[in-house]
Amino acid sequence: MKRILSCVLAVSMAGGLMACSGSESKVKNYTVSYDGIATGDVSSGVSVHDPSILEADGTYYIYGSHMTCAKSDDLLNWKKVADGYNKTNPVYGQIYEVADKAFAYSGNKDSIIKTDDGKTHVWAPDVIYNEAMGKYVMYYCTTSTFNASNLCFGTSDSPEGPFEWQGALIYSGFTNKNIDATDVLDYVDEDYAKKHYIKAGAYNYEDYPNAIDPTVFYDKDGRMWMTYGSWSGGIYLLELDPETGLVIHPEADEANRVDAYFGKKLIGGGHISIEGPYIMYDQTTDYYYLFVSYGGLTSNGGYQMRVFRSKTVDGDYVDMKDAFPEKSAMHQDFGLKLSGNYKLPSLEKAYMATGHNSAFIDKDGREYVVYHTRFNDGGEGHSPRVHQILMNEEGWPCELPYQTQGETVSESGYEKEQVVGRYYVINQGTDISSDIANPFIVYLNKDGSCDGKDITGTWEMKDGSYYMKIKLLDKEYSGVFCQMKDEAGTDCMTFSAVGENETIMAVKYLND
Repeated sequence: MKRILSCVLAVSMAGGLMACSGSESKVKNYTVSYDGIATGDVSSGVSVHDPSILEADGTYYIYGSHMTCAKSDDLLNWKKVADGYNKTNPVYGQIYEVADKAFAYSGNKDSIIKTDDGKTHVWAPDVIYNEAMGKYVMYYCTTSTFNASNLCFGTSDSPEGPFEWQGALIYSGFTNKNIDATDVLDYVDEDYAKKHYIKAGAYNYEDYPNAIDPTVFYDKDGRMWMTYGSWSGGIYLLELDPETGLVIHPEADEANRVDAYFGKKLIGGGHISIEGPYIMYDQTTDYYYLFVSYGGLTSNGGYQMRVFRSKTVDGDYVDMKDAFPEKSAMHQDFGLKLSGNYKLPSLEKAYMATGHNSAFIDKDGREYVVYHTRFNDGGEGHSPRVHQILMNEEGWPCELPYQTQGETVSESGYEKEQVVGRYYVINQGTDISSDIANPFIVYLNKDGSCDGKDITGTWEMKDGSYYMKIKLLDKEYSGVFCQMKDEAGTDCMTFSAVGENETIMAVKYLND
């Protein structure tokens, strides 16, 4: 029989979490020891920033900023395919053969809008197999300043390229002086463009997007869409023509935030931190999930993954509380925070700045989130990560705490003896900061109670499934149990649960 249970912490998880030191972490005035727990290597073998994933004939490819690409057959170990701004780059290098076209507007020192640092910038690619074209199509951006960018696309017969530049799609960052270098006036008249897109002679970046971070997907009806945007005016959506790969510009509908050139505004605006949009449709829940990243992308910038959902492809996208107010000054309160900075047993370093993700569903129906992480090692090196996500009973994604190593959740659930015991628990909170979520101990007891240092309460699990619920500090979380391996390959039981836009993760070692 299902029981309604709760778990109340007497200590503050927000104020009590402290940075980790060596092999220990502290919560309030007591220490959580990792003695006897092996640590794993956090290196994936490659460095791919802003990884966007593609599966092709059983091989997984991730494409990233700075013209990088890697591949894997297990989502854990990666081999470099391409890296760096050079003409010999086998995946992207062809762009330099048409540099006068590809970089005419933005992206290098010779562009109409020149790069701030005089270097070449090709960022945030996303590759999709276009069934109508019979081609692999890469969507990416060339960018010059914080709001002057150009969405472009290229095609290839192979996921490993070379991708041949096909043309430009969307422009941003233009001014009165260079708007004629764009195609904007093909879709809106000059008076409208200057009234809306230009502010005091410069680009109105607080209301309109930075043409960067494009990702492409099919909806449940087979229509093709591109979502894009970074900071500036927020996240936008445009339909694509599958026969050509080109943008289908909509009719303007100001009441529904649809612009004839840039498309439908989904969320954001006011130059708040929001970028890296990615939309995944889940047939089981019948929701579209919009993933974005908040914060600054450096190790201490508070970079993190958030998710919203909608029953329709063009929104409204909402979080666990409500819709996201446009230009919200308190945007940390909105969007389910999947992952930020955290430390768990077996991690030799804390994960920092986990973000700019893609997501996918494999042939067996398992769902994954793919992102890059930095570490609390004083540097800015980054590494790709793939974690399985499981939908909770209410259809919200719960990210499992460790890299996937082929784990399969038990659809029929777990015996109580398998899940009771001592857990290392972290609360991701909703803040945007450099703080690291470190573990505290919670015991899930057989009688339904839970306790620990200054902790008392209760928990529940749903018979015949992997679903669980727990209540912490008067906040209710709904989640999942899953047995998996930690970073060192040690078997453990985990749970991940979400509530009020927060994520908690927990791990229990089977020999405890």
